[in-house]
Amino acid sequence: MPVFVWEGKTRGGDVRSGEMNATNQEEVSNRLRQQEINPSKINKKRENSLGSIKIPGVGGVPAKNLVIFTRQFATMIDAGLPLVQCLELLGNAEPHKGFQKTILSVRKDIESGATLADSMAKHPKAFDHLYVSLVAAGEVAGILDTVMNRLAMQLEKAAQLKRKVKGAFTYPTIVLVIAFLVVIVLLYKVIPTFAEMFESMAGGASLPGPTLFVMGISEFVQQYIIHIVGLTIGVVLFLNFIFTYEPTRRIIDSAVLKMPLFGPLIRKAAVARFTRTLGTMVSSGVPIIDALEIVSKTSGNYTIEGAIMFVREKISEGQNMVDPLLQTGIFPNMVVQMIGVGESTGALDTMLNKIADFYEDEVDAAVENLTALLEPIMMVGLGGVIGGLLIAMYLPIFTLAGSIKAE
Repeated sequence: MPVFVWEGKTRGGDVRSGEMNATNQEEVSNRLRQQEINPSKINKKRENSLGSIKIPGVGGVPAKNLVIFTRQFATMIDAGLPLVQCLELLGNAEPHKGFQKTILSVRKDIESGATLADSMAKHPKAFDHLYVSLVAAGEVAGILDTVMNRLAMQLEKAAQLKRKVKGAFTYPTIVLVIAFLVVIVLLYKVIPTFAEMFESMAGGASLPGPTLFVMGISEFVQQYIIHIVGLTIGVVLFLNFIFTYEPTRRIIDSAVLKMPLFGPLIRKAAVARFTRTLGTMVSSGVPIIDALEIVSKTSGNYTIEGAIMFVREKISEGQNMVDPLLQTGIFPNMVVQMIGVGESTGALDTMLNKIADFYEDEVDAAVENLTALLEPIMMVGLGGVIGGLLIAMYLPIFTLAGSIKAE
């Protein structure tokens, strides 16, 4: 999502500035006006020289640090400590230097008379729109400690879910990378040794076809190893760009949900994330229309984001949640029925959290099943490739040994 840099004035005339993730300038303007800030300048932030390429661990706050901060902040507020004192203590104890600077900046803004939500909204890299909206709801309702506890639980659950899904993709990725490196090393270092030995042993005799084929590939790798390395790096960078470029990302996000092995896992994770986040926002007093808009932007999938925004549009027209959810085709019937029951009984937040608990367990089971299924497949594939190379190089030795025995 694009990042916009904004400047504006509060009703008291104070000049404020910051960054905000949004789809367009109009959305930024509307959010600022809701925070009683009159925007004077809104510009789309220019990307750095790396373009759309994202470097992991750069430019954000680690999820673990944010969870610990939120949990400790909630405990301090519940104990009756003033906000300024809480933030000063947490800021001085924060090990992440960038986050420490952010916390102390929020404390300074609060000392100047700003609300906690407005102060946090200036730092979108640390506190996203979901975080700020929940804090604002807690401040208005006077239950900031309760909301912060809910927010900490939400962040913990989201981090756990992300680790589980990431783990399912990490295993096959690591195996494929190792297999690629092993094959390159065999072709570049080991196979040439066999080739030299065969040239001295063969005495003009022809080598088996598989052996000649492998030796040909080995000669190609030795001759063009620099080009292969460069091409590999180029492919990785290109794929990274493709996966972050919005038009292609939309196509990929739709296709991923239909994949035979990973599709069901991603869908279950999306349902768990959607219901957990929406349940947290509804229980914190955020209106359902605003909550759905925020939840859609935290879905991590353009197809699911579009489905949630479709539901939001239909609810704003006066419909209930059940019919639009069914029309999207994204959410399972059981989930829709349970949401319908929660909506009709007035216990929507409780039902959403129960659905989230169920689907988080489903993600656990899906990851275990997927790992158990992929492990033998990857081992057979890796063994087949490396074993095939070795067999191809030992064939001449077997042939030579057979001819010597025959003589």
